[in-house]
Amino acid sequence: MDINLTKTLLTVASLFITAQSQAIVVDFDDNVLLTNSTPAISGAGSFISNGVTFTNNWNTEYDCCWSNFTYSNQTDTTTPGYTSQFSAITGADQSGNGNYAVAYNSSSTDANVQFSSATQVNSAYFTNTTYAYLAVADGNDGYGGVKGAFAAGDFFTLQIQGLAQNGSVLNTVDFNLADGADVVNSWELVDLSSLGTVYGLSFGLTSSDNGEWGMNPPAYFAMDPLDIQAIPLPASALLFTSALSVFGLIRRKVR
Repeated sequence: MDINLTKTLLTVASLFITAQSQAIVVDFDDNVLLTNSTPAISGAGSFISNGVTFTNNWNTEYDCCWSNFTYSNQTDTTTPGYTSQFSAITGADQSGNGNYAVAYNSSSTDANVQFSSATQVNSAYFTNTTYAYLAVADGNDGYGGVKGAFAAGDFFTLQIQGLAQNGSVLNTVDFNLADGADVVNSWELVDLSSLGTVYGLSFGLTSSDNGEWGMNPPAYFAMDPLDIQAIPLPASALLFTSALSVFGLIRRKVR
């Protein structure tokens, strides 16, 4: 096959596949909420934002206690303790007038998101919840479960992991929700492009402040929005790229 024709076919294939990609901004605003509220959680379930499904878990043994993801527009930035678990320390979402996601990890990597197809995750904004922020910045978690205000050498780190189709971890991006006495209280943009093409995300939290039962700071974070790029590869594209491979083989044999 002529080399110029091969290059042309490859270019067309690239453009075709790129055209099939779908940019998605998951901002949680397509879920209706009353002002300063969050949906009631009384069992395992899920919600969808811009086509992406987020699950929440429920402790069936004790019939209480949610984990994973929910969404909120609560505005409390001053109350320490569990009652402010659904509030971002910013008092609003990243845009200033909508919803945001709140995640709670009852286990190390409880919060996760699964995509329906191969996806490029571009970026997301993250911040602390009021519950976690006051616990690490002021040493006030409402019940004395943390050692005190964070100082030099302390950390509270969010680990964002990109998952393969089989659930294994491909790459990880770390973001410090607290680094010493510097505790995040604004929406911070985190570049996640290094995760590559993934089928899901898993979120973990680690800290320098640990006790007999694990990490002492409340295992919460807030996210908004999540910028992703779905990359479906239709059958027609697969056939086209397969044909290119055959043409390449034929060309090599002719030589």
